[in-house]
Amino acid sequence: MISRLVLASGNEGKLREFRRLLAPRGFDVVPQSELAIPEADEPHATFVENALAKARHASAIAQLPALADDSGICVAALGGAPGVHSARFAGLPPSDARNNAKLVAALQGVTDRRAHYHCVLVLVRHAGDPEPLIAEGAWHGTFIAQPRGSEGFGYDPHFLDEATGLTGAELPLERKNALSHRGQAMRALLDRLDALRSWP
Repeated sequence: MISRLVLASGNEGKLREFRRLLAPRGFDVVPQSELAIPEADEPHATFVENALAKARHASAIAQLPALADDSGICVAALGGAPGVHSARFAGLPPSDARNNAKLVAALQGVTDRRAHYHCVLVLVRHAGDPEPLIAEGAWHGTFIAQPRGSEGFGYDPHFLDEATGLTGAELPLERKNALSHRGQAMRALLDRLDALRSWP
């Protein structure tokens, strides 16, 4: 049986990743933009609070189960910034190019390039779900000044996965899903779904 699920995002990159991961489990993932759902406010200081707010917002309007993620890149030398502000690091409207340029400038002359992506996924059955499913993932690497690759999105061209020697924008999607923070969080979420007796 197919379960319709609203994705609390209009990001095409995220939509492609989630559809590929969830389709084999019987989920029809619909982006909130197709349902004319406006983006939720993200006023919180943590990934989990923002993800939960987005999931509840989309579910309330769509009257469907909703999946939301809040994710970002955390740079050690910047005390974890940009963190929850990753998408809007360089201001509005959001721009991957401007965000990357700002982070490159912030790290100019800095030798400690350690960084990691963090992702929190929240799945709610309905807007008032008292038991949201929550899963997390982290992907460690370094932030490089010169972009490489044409795939991915966000900070991927500058995020170097040390295990493969490739950036997030150079990795094929299936390989990226195996390594990434979002892929890790999604596998943890699917494990939790498998443990449920019923859905939704």
